[in-house]
Amino acid sequence: MAGPLGKTDNGIVTVTTVWTDGRVYYPLHASPYTPAHHFARGRSDPAFRTKPQLSAALAARGKEAGFGCRAVVADCAYSVSDDWYLALREAGLAYMVALKPHRGTWARADQPHTPIEAAHALAWHDARRPGEWTPVERHFRDGHTETWWAADAHLSGYGPGSRCRLVVATTDPAALPEKATWYLATNLPHPDAPHAATGSHPPADLAEIVRLYGLQPWIEQSYKQIKDELGWADFQVRSDRAIRRHQTLVNCAFSFCWDQWFTPSGPLDPIAPDPCPDDRPERGTKRTPPTPTALLAQGITFSPRMAHPRHHPEPMVASLDGQRPTRRAPGPDPRGHQQTRH
Repeated sequence: MAGPLGKTDNGIVTVTTVWTDGRVYYPLHASPYTPAHHFARGRSDPAFRTKPQLSAALAARGKEAGFGCRAVVADCAYSVSDDWYLALREAGLAYMVALKPHRGTWARADQPHTPIEAAHALAWHDARRPGEWTPVERHFRDGHTETWWAADAHLSGYGPGSRCRLVVATTDPAALPEKATWYLATNLPHPDAPHAATGSHPPADLAEIVRLYGLQPWIEQSYKQIKDELGWADFQVRSDRAIRRHQTLVNCAFSFCWDQWFTPSGPLDPIAPDPCPDDRPERGTKRTPPTPTALLAQGITFSPRMAHPRHHPEPMVASLDGQRPTRRAPGPDPRGHQQTRH
């Protein structure tokens, strides 16, 4: 991981596949990446896998497990791997991947050589005379909408009639702002392409392309934050197997939280202490709350195992849904005092 001053620390990178229907998303599979120097023959070792190779294998694994998807969506880190494209095609999966705007390709001298040059070559006057651009209305989760502009561009082997398209989406076709412009390569055919009716994937118009890729920033940002809250990197282990088990438990907890979000909450445990008493002191007042013994398993279990987590869902998901305060027994302070975690 690169810090703000350019310092590089050792870290564990995990490649994860996430499935979404646009309403919720669930982690499917995860695989830690092992750097090449851990293998006897480095990058030429038969057991070594790059992150794009791991990603493609996990996507194919998700399809084998029965998770259908319109397309595999990825950021520009995967666009430079020919193995990634080949593996997805062999698995029969459609893909949509961001391209770096200045990534060059071979072309005639009078033709565009980069995605951003191909975008500038598209005709545009203004919103009333958009030329080759099509307005696309984007709907965000907070309820607001934005008008973006999208177009099929021509770049070397990319084109609306080719097996692989280059779609550019932006808020401003004239300026192509860096933070609000996407350059997307996809094998979803253009509706008017010659192979649209006979291809293995149904055609996609510009609005669908923009909608599908628009899910990626939402998932990437929120999924990382929630994983951190659930303790994704809080493992005190060194073995590969232990890391995989820890991350599997975090993914299970993540899926459990989604399930509880859409499950109507039942009545609170009648013997539990009131989590929000009227005489609650101001934040910062030193007072040790009573130990909430109601969170312990009640009665005898049918077999030696942990208590079922859904018997007390409210405290477990409170830090994510923001609807109920967490009720937790205070842990011991290493300085000898009682502490309360919020």
